[in-house]
Amino acid sequence: MGLRLRRPLRCGDRGGGSDSDRIRGSRLTERPWRDVLDVHWNRLETERPSNARRLRVSDLPVDSAKGNLAAAIDLDGFRHLLVPVDSRQKVRPGLNGPVLLLRRRSLEGIDTFQTYADLACLRADLNDLFTGLCADVLKRAEASTDNPVKALYTELDRWKSLFQAKSGPLGAEQQSGLFAELTVLVRLLERDSGAHRLWTGPEGHRHDFAAGRCAIEVKSSLSSEGRRMRIHGLDQLAPPANGTLQLAWFRLERTSGDGTGLVELAERVARLCEDESALRTRLSQAGYSSADTEAYRNVRFVVSEERWYEVNADFPKLVGNDLRAAGIPIAVSDVHYTIDITNEPPIPLDVQHMNDALSRLIEEPA
Repeated sequence: MGLRLRRPLRCGDRGGGSDSDRIRGSRLTERPWRDVLDVHWNRLETERPSNARRLRVSDLPVDSAKGNLAAAIDLDGFRHLLVPVDSRQKVRPGLNGPVLLLRRRSLEGIDTFQTYADLACLRADLNDLFTGLCADVLKRAEASTDNPVKALYTELDRWKSLFQAKSGPLGAEQQSGLFAELTVLVRLLERDSGAHRLWTGPEGHRHDFAAGRCAIEVKSSLSSEGRRMRIHGLDQLAPPANGTLQLAWFRLERTSGDGTGLVELAERVARLCEDESALRTRLSQAGYSSADTEAYRNVRFVVSEERWYEVNADFPKLVGNDLRAAGIPIAVSDVHYTIDITNEPPIPLDVQHMNDALSRLIEEPA
């Protein structure tokens, strides 16, 4: 719902040599963004909104291809940073208090209508920290005016990383598993730059990639013999309801010079992705931290074999629904097992069917 505003207060409108005017005219190598924000918010606080549907808004001296960033104060006196976005652009979900609130908001002025990513601080005692975060957003947005919301996401993730416990670099098996998943993700992103949303494994989903009735599970092996894979749980090889599941299996060889580096592959994925911040969040959830880049610098793999399978009734697996249908009661948990597909059947899919599976996943409604 659009919010009708009085004419936004613009710091510097009044005559004379105000602090705002001096900051606005500053051409320092690094703008004092904290001071800029404090001037705008302090002046907005002198005129509180008249009701709960109004904000007091002040354009900031950071212009972008989508409009000016702005400071705002709401009825409760909470501070907001407004970052312009396209009218149909979605705003990243998940940040909903109790300290920070991020949502999509459309504001209507006398002669203007603008949609924003609205970041609000819901605790006045943390205003100083919020100012520091917003100052970093302004600095980054000024350097990259074509996509200001990307600057917002990047800084939110950078600040969040300050409070995340570091678990150390991934082990060899984890590295190979991530490499295989990123290999599939690259192919999806080459088709759709927003396909990072389909990478659901890092968020705890039972399948590595999923959308609607389509899913893909990815497995890797560093062994030079056989085709074995470890399955975790009775639902990992269960297709979505009334849907399909493909299993991608990669045999990887660790190399010292040839092949593709794990860091190189992660950076390629980030370049292909339309929301790099969201992608790096998923990488972090998968255990890959940029702080460990040096530990991964010499990690390189060659894909020596790749097979895709349709996980259908003939594919070897243990699935909860199948056991229940056979009248076998399930009273166990934490089930892990190994399947061996060294010999055929099952018959792997050809390249066309593999590409069809990738395309269906992208086209499937979330």
